[in-house]
Amino acid sequence: MHRPVRCFSCGKPLADKYEEFEQRVKDGEEPEDIFEEMGIERYCCRRMILTSIDATEQMIEYER
Repeated sequence: MHRPVRCFSCGKPLADKYEEFEQRVKDGEEPEDIFEEMGIERYCCRRMILTSIDATEQMIEYER
């Protein structure tokens, strides 16, 4: 399952935001501050980034 390329609600492109967001959270920054600096203002877009997961690595472990 890949992450959504666009916000399901408003259609704003988000694909280029996931990696930077995850790295900054790992570095200890607060998500709210990250969103403000990245210019992600809509709650729907914030929800998409906070709740989406990339399960590709987990799925690769299993054979058919």
